[in-house]
Amino acid sequence: MDIFMEKLVTRKKTLTDHLITAGIIIAAALLIMVVLSIPILAQLGLSLIVAAGIAYLGYRLITSRNIEYEYIVTNGDLDIDVIISKRKRKRIFSANCREFDIVSPVKSSHFDQSVQNIRNRIDASSSKDSPDAYFVTLNYNGEKTLVIFEPTEKMLNNFRFYIPRKVFRN
Repeated sequence: MDIFMEKLVTRKKTLTDHLITAGIIIAAALLIMVVLSIPILAQLGLSLIVAAGIAYLGYRLITSRNIEYEYIVTNGDLDIDVIISKRKRKRIFSANCREFDIVSPVKSSHFDQSVQNIRNRIDASSSKDSPDAYFVTLNYNGEKTLVIFEPTEKMLNNFRFYIPRKVFRN
């Protein structure tokens, strides 16, 4: 019998996200004012169409900052998908838990300098300071990789079933 679990986590907006949104709104407003002030476009009746296109493009860019992560665990396999604005889904990580070197909370003694220096990172957590964040290290696609995510208790128990000496909760 297959064991299947999933969890959906919404990434919290950062200051950078808010600044990008403000920049998009300002740029779109300025572009719309420029387009509406061009007399040749107004004579051809294209100024409102172009302005609507700019507004729609701004909307698409702003909503593309809405990011969710879906964790799927099936019989020890962890798959992580990124969902952008509930329109587009892409698999960013997939591995069997037997390939993991360690599974431990980010706020533990196991998250030491050697782990923090891993250059290849996949951060699929809701925020940098999430209290439920765990990390996994493994050799993924030929590189040492650090994956940060927020598993459920059932997911951790499933990993513990397959790799009992590599799952830590302190």
